[in-house]
Amino acid sequence: MTYLGESVIYIWIALGSALGGMARYWCSEFVAANVGETFPWGTLIVNIIGSFIIGLFVAITGPDGRFIINQEIRLFITIGVCGGFTTFSSFSIQTLNLVLEGDFLRAGANIILSVSLCLIFVWLGYILATSINQLNPIKQ
Repeated sequence: MTYLGESVIYIWIALGSALGGMARYWCSEFVAANVGETFPWGTLIVNIIGSFIIGLFVAITGPDGRFIINQEIRLFITIGVCGGFTTFSSFSIQTLNLVLEGDFLRAGANIILSVSLCLIFVWLGYILATSINQLNPIKQ
């Protein structure tokens, strides 16, 4: 890839990150407004959704995937959109704040739920994509 080509991909990743960040903010605020803020449900939901999307996308567009797309689009979605959307740094600071407040039960629940559910949902996204990949070819 030429220098100009590399510069363009950084722009696409930055755009994807901005879109993912805006989607994260909206989703977190929506969840907080509807569920409450005593537990970081918004961050947990965002991380679950992001894990599912990246698992689905990587599997369905990978070498054995149903859809072949160029590397720039893969980077835009995975590093840009999903990277901007998921919130592991937010998860970390929120968990630390719970610990510092002495709320070890909620801190532990956040760690266990975030790690286990995100792993489950990345796997479910991957399994769904693998199933879609095995469908009969799309007729054009």
